[in-house]
Amino acid sequence: MTETASSRVDGAPRGVRMPRSERRAQLLAAATDVFVNNGYHASVMDDIAERAGVSKPVLYQHFPSKLELYLALLERHTDELVRRVREAIEETDDNWQRVRNAVGVYFDFVDSGDEAFRLVFESDLRNQPPAHAIVERAYTACVQAIAQAVAADAGLEADRAWLVAVGVVGISEDSARYWLTRRHELPKEEAVALTASLAWKGLAGFPLHSPVH
Repeated sequence: MTETASSRVDGAPRGVRMPRSERRAQLLAAATDVFVNNGYHASVMDDIAERAGVSKPVLYQHFPSKLELYLALLERHTDELVRRVREAIEETDDNWQRVRNAVGVYFDFVDSGDEAFRLVFESDLRNQPPAHAIVERAYTACVQAIAQAVAADAGLEADRAWLVAVGVVGISEDSARYWLTRRHELPKEEAVALTASLAWKGLAGFPLHSPVH
């Protein structure tokens, strides 16, 4: 299915036809920019349509309301975070590298050019039930991925492994967000290594199967 743009989009001429999936991705990218800069409450659909270079009817064809657009955007970015955390854990059997990879995901997430992390970690709509449910679901999935690795590698019971995983996620998120305010003073790789070392030294107190690095 294709659509016709009502104005120029990324340098494309008027009347350009775009597949529905591409149009949706374009609208979400434009919405990210508007919501990040203005917050949910101060953003209006007119600004998002203008930013995307489409008419309001085209925008409403995909997202009937500002809330639906925002929630779709939130799901997109939280799903991406969860996917990357899971991949970070699954791509190696080395425990130290798993920790470092997981920490690195959070630093990369906050270091993205579109600053989408602000919608997940700092949204002015985060306390509203629909948005809160999406963020909480993603948080739980990230903790679960790490907890499963901790339980298997450290020999911890599920409840204890979950608590440790909550700590790793908390350290990663808080450290990454702090680093962003000091990024010109400390290279990202060094910040990731420092944070990972902090998490690892705590995990090293358990009977991990891999040698301590």
